[in-house]
Amino acid sequence: MILITGISGRLGSLIHAGAIARGLAPMAGSSKPQGIGERTRRIDFDDPDSLDLGGVSTLMIVSAGYGEDDVVIGRHERIISAAEQKGVQHIVYTSLAGEGDHLAFALAHRWTERRLQRSSADRTILRNGLYAELIADLSAPVDGIITAPFGTGRISAVARADLAEAAVTVLANPAAHRNRIYELSGTDAWSIGELADAVGVVYRPIGLGAQREHLATLPLLPFQPAMLMSIYSAAAHGFLESHRSDLQALLERPPRPSLAEALKHLGQAR
Repeated sequence: MILITGISGRLGSLIHAGAIARGLAPMAGSSKPQGIGERTRRIDFDDPDSLDLGGVSTLMIVSAGYGEDDVVIGRHERIISAAEQKGVQHIVYTSLAGEGDHLAFALAHRWTERRLQRSSADRTILRNGLYAELIADLSAPVDGIITAPFGTGRISAVARADLAEAAVTVLANPAAHRNRIYELSGTDAWSIGELADAVGVVYRPIGLGAQREHLATLPLLPFQPAMLMSIYSAAAHGFLESHRSDLQALLERPPRPSLAEALKHLGQAR
């Protein structure tokens, strides 16, 4: 049996829906399972007593990356240990693309990869690039101007739907992807200046310091400003452009143009 965690989130829900469409009959895992469907288990990484993985042969761990490093690492350790105790044969994990090592949330992903390398279970690591939809959200124009400090760096963003489809491909035949690490950044890199031109707005990026001051006025959780600032800085200095991606090989088709996905998301958000 396949169990997919985090299905109340955007990526997890897409993976779950894709697995159902593929006829894989997955079990859904969520900390808030009400209203999700019949084949559902309460799986709360913060509650060890909820981690019932009995009968699961393949576990899809959608990263619980919303938190400080020690919180995220603790969550991942609990679910991996529970999988080992119940004899789960294969763990698939949504990690972070290699070019993301300069991002403030990279450490928990790399720790989890190391932990999986020591696991008794087989594993497949999906190193996902940053979502095109996220970059669009962070670049949303105000009064016809994009001020987000992305500089002129190009970003190899990727459509969330493509990452979900790649994950379903692995779930459909885990043995074919045993102990593999896939880099799943987008195959088309673009700058925020190009995004602004496509939208028909002005791109006038402010400095990183000014952006940090702006974030301090927003209702963010304590760990969020550092995460956001790391995305701006890494992009501005050219660290979010990838020159390698396994995405097309897993999709067996060309990936969706991520700039078009970002533009579509901006249009839907208006």
